[in-house]
Amino acid sequence: MFRFFKQIWNRSATQNKDISYRELQSLMKTQNIVLMDVRSGQEYEEGHLDGAINIPVYNIEKDIAKHVKNKEDTIILYCSSGSRSKQAKEILEKLGYSEVYNLKEGIDKIWIK
Repeated sequence: MFRFFKQIWNRSATQNKDISYRELQSLMKTQNIVLMDVRSGQEYEEGHLDGAINIPVYNIEKDIAKHVKNKEDTIILYCSSGSRSKQAKEILEKLGYSEVYNLKEGIDKIWIK
């Protein structure tokens, strides 16, 4: 019985793939990641995080393979509030990408250069 509850807890813990901005900064220093802005092209041009590529959520299914060939690469998604990036995360996971993370609360609260 204990093993059953442990499996449920581990499953729910691993399914939460939201990361904070601080965690993102740490990952960027230690790992090779793909940072992806899923907002519109216009929003991206108005300001984005350094090193981010732009694939709007409405194009992600058809354009992801052009940018990320290895489905095990670490991908960090962000948008303004976290809603579109969660949607994009679900799409990528359905396509077989395994290391996809969502930036909690988006970038609205982060200073953009």
